[in-house]
Amino acid sequence: MLVLNFSHPLSDEAVQKIEAIIKQQVTGVRHIPVQFDHWQPFVSQVEALVAACGLTPEMWQTGSILINPPSLNVIATTLLAELHGRMGYFPPVVRLRPVAGSTPPRFEVAEVINLQQVRDEARRQR
Repeated sequence: MLVLNFSHPLSDEAVQKIEAIIKQQVTGVRHIPVQFDHWQPFVSQVEALVAACGLTPEMWQTGSILINPPSLNVIATTLLAELHGRMGYFPPVVRLRPVAGSTPPRFEVAEVINLQQVRDEARRQR
């Protein structure tokens, strides 16, 4: 499983926790820095962000990919829409949470959310 990390760097411990949750080996982690200009359209910046991942159309459609999304909600939702278009489905995402009482602040993997499964289950409520 390839992890595309659009957030803070993931520790070795975080990667091990992801592997334990998904019951697969993480074959790589690509850190893609997210710095957006709030005065420019976000869609074109998301397109550039996705291009920076360096994946071919075939890799987007056939690869095992997990996303650690950026924390700014508008960037994250626009990114998910772009990825759905390229992949043909919603990718699973990592949810981080703060470690209670940590100084300086640290984050740990809380869960991996299968967005496609969430979407498929929601369709049954129509």
